[in-house]
Amino acid sequence: MSKIWPELIDELLKDHTKPEDVIGDDGLLKQLTKAILERALESELTHQLGYEKHSRTENSTGNSRNGKSSKTLKTDHGDMEISVPRDRTSDFEPQIVKKGQRRFTGFDDKILSMYARGMTTRDIQGHLEEIYGVEVSPELISTVTDGIITEVKEWQTRPIDGVYPIVFFDAVMMKIRDEGRVINKAAYLAIGIDMDGIKDVLGIWIEKNEGAKFWLSVFTELKNRGMNDVLIACVDGLKGLPEAIESVFPHAEVQLCIVHMVRNSLKFVSYKDRKKIASDLKNVYRAATVEQAEEALKHFEETWDSRYPMISKSWRSNWSRIIPFFSYSEDIRTVIYTTNAIESLNNSLRKVTKNRNSFPSDEAALKLLYMALKNIMKKWTMPVRNWSQAIHQFSIHFEGRVVI
Repeated sequence: MSKIWPELIDELLKDHTKPEDVIGDDGLLKQLTKAILERALESELTHQLGYEKHSRTENSTGNSRNGKSSKTLKTDHGDMEISVPRDRTSDFEPQIVKKGQRRFTGFDDKILSMYARGMTTRDIQGHLEEIYGVEVSPELISTVTDGIITEVKEWQTRPIDGVYPIVFFDAVMMKIRDEGRVINKAAYLAIGIDMDGIKDVLGIWIEKNEGAKFWLSVFTELKNRGMNDVLIACVDGLKGLPEAIESVFPHAEVQLCIVHMVRNSLKFVSYKDRKKIASDLKNVYRAATVEQAEEALKHFEETWDSRYPMISKSWRSNWSRIIPFFSYSEDIRTVIYTTNAIESLNNSLRKVTKNRNSFPSDEAALKLLYMALKNIMKKWTMPVRNWSQAIHQFSIHFEGRVVI
């Protein structure tokens, strides 16, 4: 890397004593960027033509310089007009500022970052104009964010691990335009915990109607991408999911997600009763055995059925999908419950989707979800809590299916 001499910097700064003289709208930094870009473009054309400007050297290519054209670039420091040299045959293909390029430096990254955090097109327009003095159109923002679709498709079809001890399945509801009408659609998520205890979103699927046929296609896709076995599938009572997963992964144990059961139970409880009901439900799912859980649920019914009869009814109707939980060791139970992977993920996704009344298409919704997930997954670098103990229990409980 070439060194910039301090003496040169001092010479450039000697007549610029104020901050705005350096980083202002027409400051030294912007002028220097413009001068360097134009110089670099001239050098690129010289290299292609094979002779210096104003040189008398014979030009054997038959091509030559043909004046300049102006181009306005959107940069981190506002709009900047530069002069781009031309050649007579129009063969010149500059690399530092390509033909058709209208943005320079980290401009696209800024748009993508703001979009991924849930900012609307209007918010992004206002922010860029206020902070950078750059006016952008909705079409430009769409062009920048649409460039992520190829990356989404590659991510959605990437190879995944062969064995996942736990996979959570859930849905985030979104309003999406479909055939001229705005309807509710679900973005279904699969979050796997791998053999090292690291969380990963395995895929996103947007669908307006769930069912066994849809879920069968999801699990077939996951199997085709490399997944051979799932030990525990945690679900939220999604229609057709248990039957579909058992048809593709016949040895998987389907467990109704305890976190969701508790959350759904508290949804319509008055604030003054929430703490006590949560405590009484904890006696159910924290019980050491199925028999003790039955006793705790019976006590819950006696205490709360007169005021909230639907809570115990929900637990009773789902009991066959809840009780596998009690066959696991405390280490595995703790991982299933306290990772709370789906719940925390859903909260994060709601924050970035709440600013939009609706999405114009499935692709637009998928694009935002993926970009938001990229930010969320950057923090998933450590194993879930108690994983070292849990994985040893997995190797015992699922003998022959876990190698550690």
